[in-house]
Amino acid sequence: MRTAVYAGSFDPPTNGHLWMIEQGLELFDRLIVAIGNNPSKSYTYSVEQRLSLLRASVPSCERLTIAHFDNRYLVDYANSQDAQFILRGIRAPDDYEYERVMRHINSDLAPEITTTFLMPPRDIAEVSSNMVKSLIGPEGWQDTVRRYVPAPVFETLASEVDT
Repeated sequence: MRTAVYAGSFDPPTNGHLWMIEQGLELFDRLIVAIGNNPSKSYTYSVEQRLSLLRASVPSCERLTIAHFDNRYLVDYANSQDAQFILRGIRAPDDYEYERVMRHINSDLAPEITTTFLMPPRDIAEVSSNMVKSLIGPEGWQDTVRRYVPAPVFETLASEVDT
């Protein structure tokens, strides 16, 4: 079984994340989507909320596992899951330098794990979770944000702003 781990903060999940998950399921026999939690970073949503938003946004699939891990130890986590691949998204061409650095780091830490980089389509690739949150304003944000997040996430965001 070719197993990959795809990790992110998913705070909240975006269409770019969903694209990565869809591609991961096409490329690998088993995909573990791991919601990272870094104690030094503050999150808008709790781990439980992010798990719930992600589960509501992705199709049910026996080859897909959604889990939680401490993202300071991604390589260790991937090893613990017997993964042969770490899946990462690239948002811009400049990230290819990041790709080169990460391949070097991974080859030192875990040479048996290959880091696989994918670039989502341009219209969704550059929109991160932080950018989605920054787009939410007092008026007129719905049409913009709706393009970048799954429907269950949009409904949650809209209900929070309306209250």
